Amino acid sequence: MAEETVLTDDFLRQLINVGEVDILVGLPTHNNARTIEPVIRAIQAGILKCFPRERVVIINADGGSQDGTPELVIRASIDDVWNVSKVYALRTLHSISTRYARNPEPGTALRTILAAADLLRAKACVVVSPDSTTIEPDWLQRLVRPVYNDNFDLVAPIYRRQKFEGVLMRNLLYPMTRAIYGYRVREPYASEFAISGRLATDFLTKETWNAEWGRIGAEICLTITAITGKYRVCQSFLGTKAQPARSASDLVAAMRRTVGALFLSLDSNFPLWSAIADSQPVPTLGAQSEVMLEPVRVNRKRLREMFATGVAQLEPVLRSILSASTLSELQRIAALEVNEFNYPADVWAKTVFEFAASYHKCVISRDHIVQALVPLYRGRTLSFLLENRDGSGQDMEKSVESLCGEFERLKPYLLEVWADRK
Repeated sequence: MAEETVLTDDFLRQLINVGEVDILVGLPTHNNARTIEPVIRAIQAGILKCFPRERVVIINADGGSQDGTPELVIRASIDDVWNVSKVYALRTLHSISTRYARNPEPGTALRTILAAADLLRAKACVVVSPDSTTIEPDWLQRLVRPVYNDNFDLVAPIYRRQKFEGVLMRNLLYPMTRAIYGYRVREPYASEFAISGRLATDFLTKETWNAEWGRIGAEICLTITAITGKYRVCQSFLGTKAQPARSASDLVAAMRRTVGALFLSLDSNFPLWSAIADSQPVPTLGAQSEVMLEPVRVNRKRLREMFATGVAQLEPVLRSILSASTLSELQRIAALEVNEFNYPADVWAKTVFEFAASYHKCVISRDHIVQALVPLYRGRTLSFLLENRDGSGQDMEKSVESLCGEFERLKPYLLEVWADRK
């Protein structure tokens, strides 16, 4: 049953006018007027090209935009796409916008989209980021077809990235999710994905929405629900992913939404993940993960300074989170100059696992634990950059695979520190 709390009377009336659909495209927005038009055009072109016979609706869940984003979505006429493509849909394409809050709440945006999919009995629901300006019409087919035709329940993306983009995913989210839950999903926290109607309905009934980790990291929560619920999961290669510019404060917020939510998930799922000893691949459609080797400017000295400063200034906090041996090793690393800097994979895995165990035990404020991990992550980022600066895309894949291997090998260490009463 769709959640009435996110379905306003006006939104319900619009949905009832649409009726049942085959495919629902969800577009969560907040002040995305600068990027939304090429995204909506690509979605419309994808519908015309790949799903001309299906009943499709675009749902814009807006978090209080002040720049006219919802109006741009509603005004984007598919006639313009018809005139260019000369391809015509055999069904009416509906576009609906609803404002779910005055401020952006990613979890509520996703809940609104899934509630609409549940009410309209959509067979497939695909979510697209409004920042994905590199989106191609074929993205829609690559995400939806495995659900619509092949009975998969979750289709996660694989992107082509610049060499040093997606570092948080490669160095923390993917290795830890893989080691913990046993599935090799490259993008456990995705901005584009597709799910089946049955997974959408099931996810809506979870207590997740009332829990902190559901509110702050609904996307990674959805991936974990699919994995732990034994739903059919696959990955699909989309292509080049646009990487919006991020500030230092954005990293803290991103860590809360991703790492914080992942740490929170461990408590309720302990009986399941504690019994998983290794990982298994998931079906992957299209090209494998690709790396573009264009040079990316990185201030290595600045990263090293932020790591060393964080280790020094946060010593009392880190002492409550980390073992004495791990903290001592971090202090040794912090004394290294850039040209000899090395934060080894095994030390990084132990660091993350000790943070996860301390988060579980609430040794200090959980939010402070996540924030304390940020400067250490910067140190690991620097080490990853130095290790792979002259490597090929294949070399980088081997490096990521080796890191994942360390997380899996050291998983018994997580269980040890998790059970430690100290």
